[in-house]
Amino acid sequence: MSSDVFFLVIQFVVLLLSLSIHESAHAWTADALGDPTARYLGRVSLNPIVHADPVGTILFPLMGMFMLGGAIFGWAKPVPVNLSRLRNPSRDHMIVAAAGPISNLMLALGLLICLLISKSVSADAGSVLSRVAYGQIVEGSPVLAPLIAFAYHGIVINLILAVFNFIPIAPLDGAAVVSGLLPRSMLVAFDQMQSYGFILLIGLLYLGIPAMLYTPVINFVLSFLFV
Repeated sequence: MSSDVFFLVIQFVVLLLSLSIHESAHAWTADALGDPTARYLGRVSLNPIVHADPVGTILFPLMGMFMLGGAIFGWAKPVPVNLSRLRNPSRDHMIVAAAGPISNLMLALGLLICLLISKSVSADAGSVLSRVAYGQIVEGSPVLAPLIAFAYHGIVINLILAVFNFIPIAPLDGAAVVSGLLPRSMLVAFDQMQSYGFILLIGLLYLGIPAMLYTPVINFVLSFLFV
């Protein structure tokens, strides 16, 4: 297996699991705050099948792998939330929305800690990590190299998902988070802007704004691994 295929497979698996954790966090939080809709639909689950969107979870990432130079990105089916069943709709909707990207941040932090511990207890882990970061397959490490590659790309992908989803433009989670924080005097104007959310999001992607937001975060977090 070539290094390109090896790392693309790792990234695809990481993306599937990360999206599942993201959507499951939405579902679990909504259920905890009074809306069992997602639980009744089986969405409080880490099983990627129940969250998979045929286009966003399968087709789009595969197109990125084989047609867009390995740029893997995607999305899962949104978790349905019945606001009327939440105990405090305006506050709880914000919390439910924030739960998804926060789960990605927590996963990235957990994987970072795992890699730091690995480096401290294994003389080989540091060298394997450095080669993985440069996209090189490490011969003779059939267990350690895939695990480190999974953790390394898990950190990167989950940071991207977290920062991207916190952008306050619908349909991203950040829009609901900001709506819950704004005073009523500003809420109407903000909600009107969200009707153009998809166009605004395409414009930001075209200008590369999301990458400008998450790249410094990724570089900062990864700096702890290479000191």
